Amino acid sequence: MKERTLHEDAPFGLLGRTLGHSWSPQIHTMLGSAPYALHELEPAEVAPFIRTGAWQGLNVTIPYKRNAFELADEASPRAKRLGVANTLIHRPDGRIYADNTDLAGFSWMLERFCQQKFNKTAQEALTDEPVLVLGSGGASQAVQAALADTGARTAVISRHGADNYATVATRHSDAILVVNATPVGMFPHCPASPLSSHAFEALESLRGALDVIYNPQRTGLCLEAEKRGLPYESGLTMLVAQARFSSELFQGKHLDDAEVCRIEKRLEAQSSNICLIGMPGVGKTSTGTALAHQLRRPFVDLDEAFRLEQGQMTADYIEQNGEAAFRILESKLLARYGASSGLVIACGGGVVMRPENYWLLHQNGYIIMLDRPIEDLPTRGRPLSRSIGVEKLAEARMELYRKWSDIRIGCTGTPAGDAQAICNALGWDGDTAD
Repeated sequence: MKERTLHEDAPFGLLGRTLGHSWSPQIHTMLGSAPYALHELEPAEVAPFIRTGAWQGLNVTIPYKRNAFELADEASPRAKRLGVANTLIHRPDGRIYADNTDLAGFSWMLERFCQQKFNKTAQEALTDEPVLVLGSGGASQAVQAALADTGARTAVISRHGADNYATVATRHSDAILVVNATPVGMFPHCPASPLSSHAFEALESLRGALDVIYNPQRTGLCLEAEKRGLPYESGLTMLVAQARFSSELFQGKHLDDAEVCRIEKRLEAQSSNICLIGMPGVGKTSTGTALAHQLRRPFVDLDEAFRLEQGQMTADYIEQNGEAAFRILESKLLARYGASSGLVIACGGGVVMRPENYWLLHQNGYIIMLDRPIEDLPTRGRPLSRSIGVEKLAEARMELYRKWSDIRIGCTGTPAGDAQAICNALGWDGDTAD
């Protein structure tokens, strides 16, 4: 049996075939339903484990949600409605009860989104309104059911049939909300969107976008919405909300809505990259090193990562091949690290010279500008600072640094001081963000 368990004899856990890195143990520990184990099983092992295992409560993920429903002795109306279950509990009498908290989790996310962004309940905002659901798989079934409960007129977009991605612009330009229920845009293939920019622009009546994907924090669909000034939300809320409803079943007690918000905020802090930008010589590497140490996070210096990958210092590469060739390779490197989570990333001073780099940084992180007087910036070992001049570089880049940054930090004089200033500005301490 291929079983990966985080705790021996854990009463709670997650069942699936390939689980990879799951946030479920961490979430359920914060909710109180722990110890929580991960169980990776082959198809033939599923029925014996469910029927005879010593577990008390189980979450179930693909591809075993239908198995979970069929192997249960009784099921909730939600599970019966969808024919699949993602939550199982052992009743005191030994019977197995199945529920579908994916539906409950998305409903909670949808309700909060409508109230926060539209100042209306989901039913008030969506009754008789056209809504697009991208994808027709398992996640889509829960999304469709939640939307049906609001009275929305839902159109499901898939790769085949009359309602496909090529016909979105012509058939559904009146949609007010779009929900991505496909895996397109999920780490590591991000930022990608199931809708092209052209198709998104054609949705002239669109008022918001939701995505069930939670990694990265801002999916390609969410970024498309942000570019157009529309409210959006990715799937972290749904992930935590469905876990909350599962945990209530596991523990047999009510958990407050505030728990969802508390855990969501903590996970956002832990998974966010901190991306440092600013002029060459401002101290991004030294500050990033100090910050990574303080927060107990991995540190990536993009210039050093470039040297390790190319076998050449960035300064030497630029002098031999030109800045344009370097910027292309820098963006490829940035795409890899920008898609990751929980890093401190020190960017090269010219990262802002390619607009697409903003979205690579923004998809999963906070962008922090370090700032110090131009006359204090060193030029040694910095070919562009020497050849172009610090003043001209500042003239070309400073406005972009300010525009890209979520927070601007005036350098304090020491890397440790700058690192602490960043933590203070983010409202983080070591426990919050590690």
